Amino acid sequence: QVQLVESGGGLVQAGGSLRLSCAAAEGTFRTFTMGWFRQAPGKEREFVATINWSGQSADYAGSVKGRFTISRDNAKNTGFLQMNSLEPEDTAVYYCAAGRYAGVSPASYDFWGQGTQVTVSS
Repeated sequence: QVQLVESGGGLVQAGGSLRLSCAAAEGTFRTFTMGWFRQAPGKEREFVATINWSGQSADYAGSVKGRFTISRDNAKNTGFLQMNSLEPEDTAVYYCAAGRYAGVSPASYDFWGQGTQVTVSS
């Protein structure tokens, strides 16, 4: 079992930046792929970014590529999502997730955080 807690969400103007954190209580987090997903009201949960266990390989959704950066610090059992040039369309609840053989599908992740709200005003 891996417990994940997100933080760093909030209200920001378009063009601004936020940095989300995902803290895990268990050291086994460092052996898992980590992903970020988001869900806007009335929409399905969608993939944002993923990073492998070592932090050497990452993938992004086309809508955030070049604006968002995923990273992790395994020594601190923490993952991050740096979000720059935010747009109103980025408004959603953001979730971090962990899984052993995970990719871009939410179903491939075993553990989820409770989510953190990001609101981008125009």
